[in-house]
Amino acid sequence: MKRIKLGYAPTRRSIFSAPDAIKYRGLIANRLKELNIDFVDITDINEEGLLYNDEDMFKIAEKFKNEKIDGLFLPHCNFGTEYECARLAKELNVPVLLWGPLDERPEADGTRLRDTQCGLFATGKVLRRFKIPFTYMTNCRLNDPVFERGLRDFLAVCNVVKTFNHIRILQISTRPFDFWTTMCNEGELLEKFNIQLSPIPMPELTDEVKKVKEEKYEVEQVIKYCKDNMEICVTEKELENVAALKVAMKNLTVKYGCKAVAIQCWNQLQSELGIMPCAANALLNDEGIPVVCETDIHGAITALMVEAAGMDETRSFFADWTIRHPDIANGELLQHCGPWPISIAKDKPKLTVPLAFDYPGSITAEAKHGDVSLVRFDGDNGEYSLLLGHAKGVDGPKGMGTYLWVEVDNIKRLEAKIVEGPYIHHCVGIHKDVVPILYEACKYIGVKPDFYDPIEEDVKAYLRGE
Repeated sequence: MKRIKLGYAPTRRSIFSAPDAIKYRGLIANRLKELNIDFVDITDINEEGLLYNDEDMFKIAEKFKNEKIDGLFLPHCNFGTEYECARLAKELNVPVLLWGPLDERPEADGTRLRDTQCGLFATGKVLRRFKIPFTYMTNCRLNDPVFERGLRDFLAVCNVVKTFNHIRILQISTRPFDFWTTMCNEGELLEKFNIQLSPIPMPELTDEVKKVKEEKYEVEQVIKYCKDNMEICVTEKELENVAALKVAMKNLTVKYGCKAVAIQCWNQLQSELGIMPCAANALLNDEGIPVVCETDIHGAITALMVEAAGMDETRSFFADWTIRHPDIANGELLQHCGPWPISIAKDKPKLTVPLAFDYPGSITAEAKHGDVSLVRFDGDNGEYSLLLGHAKGVDGPKGMGTYLWVEVDNIKRLEAKIVEGPYIHHCVGIHKDVVPILYEACKYIGVKPDFYDPIEEDVKAYLRGE
């Protein structure tokens, strides 16, 4: 499982019970250990291990920076010191989780030991004054299921933010001439989001293919993997080219320090190698290196975000919205020439020739059914948003390439959303509900969440713990 490190900064305020706050800071730390959460504690900062003054706040900030935390957890062990929480969050510039354990019944004489909920109200206000985005986990007990769920979700949010803030994409050649839809503003992506591209020309890729063919070993390992896991419907020479292309793309991804690839999949590549890159893309996708077609940079960004939201445990697939289902009113065909990871295939995939092209090197396989999230990061005219929604896999006519028939709530509403933009006919799917995670992550990365169904209130309710 992907490890995300939290800075654990429990807080108290002097006018409420310090002993009770100390008790709860220990109980919370023990619960984090039970849940196998990776966190940095502050017991070395002061005897109480609590945040409540400026002097300690700066020490805590320095420690958390040195430890390179990915998120800040601010449990209010009694009322809490709201301005110290805000000052610490401002110093660190990472996602913030605000939470406090549910208050007990008042004492027999009417006194209250913690007033945690009231303190959360105060800290929320001050964080807003400091213009610090934060995630709120509902006031609950440590053993309530919503506590663990909220923590796990926040870790996934941190993973999305961490991934998004360090994106570098290997761009193999230009977009295909006919695909004006996949143009992007490289300078603006860098200026707005620190998203970096590493562009290389097609000959650099084909030179690497020739090199790995001569070295043989890695190519032979990929060939064996393909024969063990696919029905091979191409020649040995074509299979060798698929394997060599996969190894070459991975080598160049590592060389340029990239996390994803966007490739000009047609037509020059076919003149050079005589194959489509789809199967090679699929093999890399299964290794957690998303490869997207038609040099779709925004598609590669989407894939990285989606997999991060799934804590990099579930592989995503890069799809075209294509045609309506002939029998299901709200059905739609998600399809591409054959680049989807074989781990999501319903049955044993075939390595063969794709729809619309005469060159081999594509996978044909229907994807597993079940619930999926469908996502698209895109933008134009200086504004960027993230399209979010759900669908479910359904039966439909046999297809070519990699495909999945899905049913959505309202296909006409979705269709209008894509046409009216800023989206295109590409999306990224994943067999996991990552919509709430991505919605929450948007507040930290400066991207507008955009639902294709009116589910925002449902997502908010989920994030509130309902």
